[in-house]
Amino acid sequence: MNKVFLIGNLTKDPDVRTTGGGTSVCTFTVAVDRRFKAQNGEKVTDFFTIVAWRQLADLCGRYLAKGRKVSVVGELQNRSYDAKDGSKRYVTEIVADEIEFLTPRDSRDSASYGVPASSDAYRAPAAPMAPEGFTDVDDDDLPF
Repeated sequence: MNKVFLIGNLTKDPDVRTTGGGTSVCTFTVAVDRRFKAQNGEKVTDFFTIVAWRQLADLCGRYLAKGRKVSVVGELQNRSYDAKDGSKRYVTEIVADEIEFLTPRDSRDSASYGVPASSDAYRAPAAPMAPEGFTDVDDDDLPF
């Protein structure tokens, strides 16, 4: 089984491109802190390259920006290519199956992510109104 789960912050704005066949592909790097500090007491951070395809790529390009927190589920993939100097290069990437945007769209510091604070496109929808005729019930009153 090849499954990777990550939660981290984007290190820079995502890069969205289109293949010759018209398929969208988005790449970005996520910084993930390790659970434990190094022996010298410093925090250790790993950087992972994420690749998203098609509609997921378009959504990432539209809504993600440097500093945003994301959850990524995907698979680890190794590939190699020949560099211009003739040497063989190896790359390890995470090909995303699912990406969840964890930074709230209406966070107060959204301007630091390159999103205007007053932008309606990034404002969270209003909470739905409670339907009439329903009564709030305390969890302790439930029979199960």
